[in-house]
Amino acid sequence: MKDEGYFGPHSMAWRVHSNPVTLVGGVRALLIQALHPLAMAGILEHSVVTGDISGRYMRTRDFVLAAIFGDRATADEAGARVRAAHRPVAGVDKVTGLSYRATDPDLLLWVHCALVDSFLAAQQRFGRRLDGAEADLYVAEMMRMGRLVGLRDEDMPVGREDLRNTMASYERMLRHSEGADATWKLLEHPPMPFAGRPVWALVFAASVSIMPPKLLRIYGRTAPKIPASMLSAGVTAGARFARMIGRPSPVFAAARELARTEGVRL
Repeated sequence: MKDEGYFGPHSMAWRVHSNPVTLVGGVRALLIQALHPLAMAGILEHSVVTGDISGRYMRTRDFVLAAIFGDRATADEAGARVRAAHRPVAGVDKVTGLSYRATDPDLLLWVHCALVDSFLAAQQRFGRRLDGAEADLYVAEMMRMGRLVGLRDEDMPVGREDLRNTMASYERMLRHSEGADATWKLLEHPPMPFAGRPVWALVFAASVSIMPPKLLRIYGRTAPKIPASMLSAGVTAGARFARMIGRPSPVFAAARELARTEGVRL
């Protein structure tokens, strides 16, 4: 029997993450994660922030792809790499004066919840909307990804309401900082060829459009002025175009072939 990994063709996770609109969710997640000063401190003090945000996005993308679409050995190896990378990251945050460790379950949970919440928000706004039960199932399934980075089941949200409550419990810690501002500016105007900038501007605007208003206020920013209908049409068209011209990663290509054999279209 083919190893379907921790999720499989019939999972909500495969359904959500086979859609290119997860790019929008990934950018939103980075913007949200950057508002937690202790989460941001590890990047500021252990890397060059202006060069690492895009690298962090790529590493997160590769981990998510391996965790969701890879076989169990591939997913376990990806999780081990993340845990190893986290171990030496520790220090004292210059903004709050608080100590931090990247292995702290509280920080791992923040990163996990921001990812799950953002991927779900992008799916609900720009993809094929999940009904209530499907959305709850997606949140519960993503606990399997959280385990790979060291989280315990009892610490992770098991549904949408639990996810909302967990995200809200962090609000007192969130604040604007130089690191958060650097993250915003780099994601808004990343170094890229001129031809790709209009497409990226659309991706970034879409990501900001699904940010919670209270978090936009922390940044001192407002939602984009682009009409919602135009933004949705643009993201939908961009996602379809990405499917047509993009070369899927080997792990996703293998997953798509497995899904095809089981009558599931990704």
